[in-house]
Amino acid sequence: MKGRRAKLAALERIAGLMLDVRQAELRQATAARDASLAALAALDRPAAVPAPETSPVATAQAAIRYEVWADRRRAEINLTLARQTARLEDARQAAAQAFGKTEALKALRRKAGP
Repeated sequence: MKGRRAKLAALERIAGLMLDVRQAELRQATAARDASLAALAALDRPAAVPAPETSPVATAQAAIRYEVWADRRRAEINLTLARQTARLEDARQAAAQAFGKTEALKALRRKAGP
């Protein structure tokens, strides 16, 4: 019986380490996705107020150039965001599975007794 408890304890430690790894991956995936969301939100900020001596035509041209650039940048960020969202979901599932394994091993060890 002692051998079984020792094996369960060892398996529980390994499962705990795997849970730590999966949670770290989940935090990393969340941080990367949050950074992309922040970059996307930053593109929606209004352009700076032009200097009074700037001609309206130059101001309009600058605004159009910015919008063209921002649209391209949004497209790039949205592709990255789609990949990050998929990675985040995978990491979430892996962390949930690791948590389940850890809890199952804890329950088995408790059931095995002291």
